[in-house]
Amino acid sequence: MANEGKTDEGYQYVHIDPAIQRRIVRKLDWNLMPLVMALYLFSVLDRSNIGNAQTAGLSKGANSIHETDAQYQWLLTLFYIPYILFEWMALMWKVVPPHMWAFATVLTWFATAFNWQGMMVCRFFMAMAEAGYGPGLPYLLSFFYMCGEIGLRCGIFLSAAPFATCFSGALAYGITSGHPALANWKVLFLVEGIPTICLAFVAWFCLPDSPEKARFLNSDEKKVARARAIRQVGEESATRLGSVNFKEAGQALLDVKNWLISLMYFSCNVSFASLPVFMPAILTGMGFTSIHAQGLTAPPYFVSFLMCIITTWIADRTKQRGAVIIVLSVIAGIGYIVLASCKGVGVRYFALFLAAIGVFPSIANILPWVLNNQGTATKRGVGIAMLQMIGQVGPVLGTRVFPASQGPYYHKGLYICGAFMFFNALLAFILRTYLSWQNKQADAREAEVAAAAADEKTGNIAVENEGFGFRNIL
Repeated sequence: MANEGKTDEGYQYVHIDPAIQRRIVRKLDWNLMPLVMALYLFSVLDRSNIGNAQTAGLSKGANSIHETDAQYQWLLTLFYIPYILFEWMALMWKVVPPHMWAFATVLTWFATAFNWQGMMVCRFFMAMAEAGYGPGLPYLLSFFYMCGEIGLRCGIFLSAAPFATCFSGALAYGITSGHPALANWKVLFLVEGIPTICLAFVAWFCLPDSPEKARFLNSDEKKVARARAIRQVGEESATRLGSVNFKEAGQALLDVKNWLISLMYFSCNVSFASLPVFMPAILTGMGFTSIHAQGLTAPPYFVSFLMCIITTWIADRTKQRGAVIIVLSVIAGIGYIVLASCKGVGVRYFALFLAAIGVFPSIANILPWVLNNQGTATKRGVGIAMLQMIGQVGPVLGTRVFPASQGPYYHKGLYICGAFMFFNALLAFILRTYLSWQNKQADAREAEVAAAAADEKTGNIAVENEGFGFRNIL
């Protein structure tokens, strides 16, 4: 059970039964995470399948839309304009009941068109809807999981990104190797889009609005879930899920660590956004046919899928998320440099593995890092919104540095992506150093409070100031 009470000084304490807590986490993992992962998987499919469609004849052939290379670049770039402008909607997970918000945004993903103008319109509204869904998912999970649990769960659902790209490549391989009545690229959009409609209704009926409203938890478990929320964000934030504290929002906007990690997300996103879109073209440039290129995209993404889960678990256990990001970023940077500087097919294909296992897991660790180091629910929401609004400028650059004229080696784009991954490692080192300094400052403040309390012989120490007892995850 969860026992709540107050100390003599009026401060609240919460005791949580460890056995019930483990049972709650297990139930959340089996009931919440599969749905969140499936929804994110299809959002990534909808976003990135245009690269497979391009290889499958979107621009060339009798049934193509006959777009130019410049028009194709705009199809890629346009997506990120509304995606950036509407990133603030991540806070809507706290304002609107999550099952309603998920239904509205997910249902809007499904879109297809048969000419360039129609595709531009569809990608605009699809990006607007996805801006309100995917970027806020880590924020949603932070209401269900504790600080030491959130990293692995972010890794699990974000691993859907490389897995979706792996699945997209395998599916595209199956479609483009057949002879359907419709053009291959049209069938690809339909096959990957229709399940999204079904998932929107699943979200309406199955996604819990909070742990206390989860149908799969009994009454004792719901009490413990509420106590976990109080321990995580304080009583006010835990009980006022429909409001935003504007004072805390202002503090988050001025927080140096939010700006640093947002720049990290920007740097990583330059590579993260361009890799799924251009990997089929890179493989085709190695001499593979378009059909084989679709199939060969799957292995690097599958390994990356596993690395997302493994590295976030390691970061949770060691509480060294910054060090993990540094290592992953360097691996990705080396992969891009090798890919750009070598001409051997085997070496370049191996370099694709390095890039994939560095880029995707880096993203999977950056998102929980911003959640780990915020003291309140509102600050977490603003931190995620800042991260996304600044970070999603990266794909605008990433989708513009691989023009067809640079093929088949795409030196310019690959060197740019590699440089940004090394820059990401540098930023992670700087942020980790800053967070360590903040922890030392907090230790010093608490030592002063303890000394003062000892002098006054007050016995137990109870503090209410934000920052006391809270430590950044390095």
